[in-house]
Amino acid sequence: MDSQSLYFSLELVAGSGDTLNVEQRAALQTSLVILQKNYKFQRVLLWGKVLGLKADYFIAQGRGEDEMKDRKNLYSLNCVDWFLLPPATGPLIDQVSSAAKGRFTGDPSHVYENREMRRRGEGDEEEEVTKVNEEIRLAVTVHHIREEVSVVPRGAFVKNPHGLVQINRSFGGLSHSEAGKLDSFLHFSEPKKLKKKSILETSQLNPAIDFLNVLSDDIPKGSWSLQFECGSKVCVLRSLLWLGLTFYHVPMTPQHGYIYIGDGAKNLDLAFML
Repeated sequence: MDSQSLYFSLELVAGSGDTLNVEQRAALQTSLVILQKNYKFQRVLLWGKVLGLKADYFIAQGRGEDEMKDRKNLYSLNCVDWFLLPPATGPLIDQVSSAAKGRFTGDPSHVYENREMRRRGEGDEEEEVTKVNEEIRLAVTVHHIREEVSVVPRGAFVKNPHGLVQINRSFGGLSHSEAGKLDSFLHFSEPKKLKKKSILETSQLNPAIDFLNVLSDDIPKGSWSLQFECGSKVCVLRSLLWLGLTFYHVPMTPQHGYIYIGDGAKNLDLAFML
């Protein structure tokens, strides 16, 4: 959610029971402005909070000219001092998936270790040790959540002729009827594989805004909870795959955003719970 509307946005997603206290909000209100100036971001968003055993990680996201490609993630333990997270590359993702287990500790320097016996030739076995620190694990977790459940309303972003994804300044918000449908919300990540549509459906699409995957195509079906709250004035989406991610949109206004407040664990049992 945008740092400029932080107080207002946090109240709209507080129905989940997870929010920030007054001290954290006050610190973020000033530190995010300084962060934007120091790193020369066009805008800064509060991405969320990953809960740890000893301390919690506050995540901010800075964006440049291209809203989709020019993104950098930073973390803080006190809402004041920010540190840049490394990009989640393929080898780092493999290391985290094999070594990191359990809850986050809250210590970025904590090292996870995994030992496996690998067979080398006939009868020869060699112990293979994989080590990864918690900072890398945090970067990979943020990457997975962003790729799988980041949400924007249809029309909020537009792709210009040069291929840059930017904020659609003419977006006035979804209507109340549109906000009640999953088809009106898109994944704000690189499209994996756009679902083939009929000629009739394609004729109603706009290439400038319909370049992302639709939430209604997610597998398994039913991985999103859509509700109207605050006297039916706010549309709230909650992910059942990554518990803790909450998205809001105020119909007929351009106000929207999402925040993740959770332990960084994916709900792998969702397919058996539906």
